[in-house]
Order: sequence, then structure tokens, then C-alpha cells
Amino acid sequence: MTLPDFQLDPRLVRRRAEQAATGYASVDTLAREISRRMGERLEYIRIEPRRILDLGCGPGPDLAAFAERYPGVPRIAVDSAAAMLAQARGDNGLLKRLLRFGKPAEPEFICADATALPLARATVSLVWSNLMLQWLHDPLPALKEMHRVLEVGGLLMFSTLGPDTLKEFRAALPPSNAEHLHRFIDMHDLGDALVGAGFSDPVMDMEMLTVTYTSLDDLFRDLRTSGSANAALSRPRGLVGKAHWAGVRANYEQLRRNGRLPATVEVVYGHAWKAAPKVMDDGRAIVRFERKAG
Repeated sequence: MTLPDFQLDPRLVRRRAEQAATGYASVDTLAREISRRMGERLEYIRIEPRRILDLGCGPGPDLAAFAERYPGVPRIAVDSAAAMLAQARGDNGLLKRLLRFGKPAEPEFICADATALPLARATVSLVWSNLMLQWLHDPLPALKEMHRVLEVGGLLMFSTLGPDTLKEFRAALPPSNAEHLHRFIDMHDLGDALVGAGFSDPVMDMEMLTVTYTSLDDLFRDLRTSGSANAALSRPRGLVGKAHWAGVRANYEQLRRNGRLPATVEVVYGHAWKAAPKVMDDGRAIVRFERKAG
């Protein structure tokens, strides 16, 4: 399941994440708030995980929360950007590693792509993924990998961005054949992808958040610092003319209220379970026999 005529450049996405690693924590207020709201949703779900996978962990801010919520449960932190994992580990050389000796087990850090996880089948109880899926123009292969590594009865919980994200910016852009802004997948299509990946009982919901800025340059700065600049394969190549950006600024300025410019973020939340399989990998049906009581 992909958006028609839209693809991201995965190498550019990874390179931007590498470059953003050291400064990401200075602009992650929105990501932290979304993580908090995901945590609230998790409180209503009965699960005692035996192993947790934080997929697309970035600099690792959610790892401490899992250690507190599920003491002693092993955690795996996976990200495709090695520099993000270095931030998550808090790499400071040999002294830092020696100071860890004798403390509770640190998470296992793995640099890997979400579509090819180096984990065995059915070895994780909870997959947590905060704001990673929007970096995949087709989330289905990654969802299939999450399903593969989950044990039966395991839970996937994620957040991503929906189509109305940055709708003000999109509306302010003049007509163009080039992609000046990412496109994002609709909540209902993500629900279909979850079912297509083998998940059962998917639950989806969405909310709109509004972030305000004093200037459009502040919005652009946040996007660049967080590694969220345009990575579409069809993005404009070379410099865009001054007239283009003057038009964008003039259009956006009409939205100013009380001295602030709005930026809408459509946040999509989802969770789903891995049920017992009904067919084997080769397509043969699985028939289960249960002993009658008494």
C-alpha cells in the first residue's frame, strides 16, 4: 500500500537523521507529547511484556520510561541511523561503559532498517514505534516485519502522521509539479495495511494538534533540526526562486492570529495484536484440536 506517484529517498532520510542526532533533543517537544499520549493509551491495555522493541527509537527518550513501567523487562532499541543510537547509548567512550558495570541491564542497541529486522520470529512481546512509519512511503513491509518478530498475543503500538499534517504550508504552496512537502498516509489505509500484515483487532484513532510559531523561519528551523526536511524523490532539485518563497510567505502570513502562525499536525495512533496463525507459511491451513473438559 503506497501513495500514488510518491516515494521517499531512504538514503536521504537516513542521512538527515544522522545529521540531526545531536540536536534532535532540542526540538522534540511534539514527539515527547505524542509519546506521553501513547503512554496514556497503553495504560488501558492489559499486557505484561517479556521483551520490548522500540522501533525507530531515535535518541532513545522512551527507553527510560519502559524501564520504569516494566522493571527488569529486556528492551531492544532499533534505529536505522547509527548516530541516533549513539545518542541513545550516551556514548562517551570507555569510561562511560565502565560506569555501567554492575547496573541493571542496558537496552540492546541495533542499527537496522524497519523492513529487515535482525530478530528471530516471535521473540518480542511489545513493539512500540513513535513517529517512524511516516518515513516509509510503503509501511506494509515494516508492518509485516513487526508482525513476524512479535510472539502470539503480542502487541504493536504506534503513532504516525496523517494527511492534514502541515496543511497550512501545503495550502500556501503555489502550484508545482515537484513535491515541496511530504504526503502522509490516511488512517483508514493504515488500518487496511495492519490487516494485510496479519494483525488482528486493529484500533485506530486520530487527533489534530496545533503548534504555533512567531515566524515561518522558526517552523523551517524545527523541520531541519529534527531531520524532517523534504526527502521525496520528486522534490525540487536546485534552488527555488525567490518569487516562489515570497508567495509562500505571503500566503502563510494571512493565517497569523495573535502574532503567531499555526502549523497543524494530524497524529494517527494505532494498536493491534498478533493472533494465533490460521495458515502455515506455505499456505496450509492449521487445524487446532482442544480437549473437552471432563
